[in-house]
Amino acid sequence: MGNAMFGMDQKTGPQADLIKEGTEATFMQDVIEASREVPVIVDFWATWCGPCRTLGPALEAAVTAAKGKVRMVKVDVDQNQMIAQQLRIQSIPTVYAFWQGQPVDGFQGAIPASEIKKFVDKLSALAGDGGLAEALEAAEQMLAEGAVTDAAETFAAILGEEPENAGAYGGLVRCYLALGEFDQADAMLAAAPTAISKSKEVEAARAQLDLARQAANAGPEQELRAAVAADPQDRQARFDLALALHAAGKVDEAVDELLDLFRLDREWNDGAAKAQLLTIFDALKPTDAIVLKGRRRLSSMIFA
Repeated sequence: MGNAMFGMDQKTGPQADLIKEGTEATFMQDVIEASREVPVIVDFWATWCGPCRTLGPALEAAVTAAKGKVRMVKVDVDQNQMIAQQLRIQSIPTVYAFWQGQPVDGFQGAIPASEIKKFVDKLSALAGDGGLAEALEAAEQMLAEGAVTDAAETFAAILGEEPENAGAYGGLVRCYLALGEFDQADAMLAAAPTAISKSKEVEAARAQLDLARQAANAGPEQELRAAVAADPQDRQARFDLALALHAAGKVDEAVDELLDLFRLDREWNDGAAKAQLLTIFDALKPTDAIVLKGRRRLSSMIFA
């Protein structure tokens, strides 16, 4: 009965990758090597072991519920006596957890479901977010290199695992922006889950959408430069020049122009210069040199 019970889900269904039957031939790959990416629980059991029949399925359920943050390998000690001897398995069931190629936790005997959940939760925390951070970083790299479709697919996959991942949500919006699909980006921003709608990642994407729409309507840079040179007091010309500069990718020059406009007339057009500066800052990384320098100069003007 044990073999039937423990083997029936191993070859089909979503558990196939998360829960495997282990052998001496596959132990190095399925446990030691696999544990460098995600914690692996090894359940040492036997067909004649009564407590194994309750512990095994309970462990499988907890691993499945963890949705990929941990994996599980089941080792029949009768079929794999060499591994059992190497790991000094004295009694069964015995459970070991491996992370980064090393055993990091374990227990003997059947334990309650609540204890199993704590055991699995603790292991899940070892790997942080189960690789989502690495996936997010990879998607950002794809987007930076112009592989927009690949980036979008990766961001979408992350959201499939974690629908309220602000980084992936903002990233997917920025993919739509890169493709020029402003309405789709706008719809996504409007539908952002409440928990992340005010996150810095989503706010950054919102700011980038505003700037992208402005860029589509920006005036000719040279004409606006001439207008400002002819009349340095022309507030609208200065503001429009800043939009044109930003649209041309001259972000630092656009910031300088807006700071000059703020110094000239901070109240003009309901404080449009400051609002535009903040939109630009929001669209960039907080650690960007343009942001740090610009915020510092803006603050010195506000509090002068």
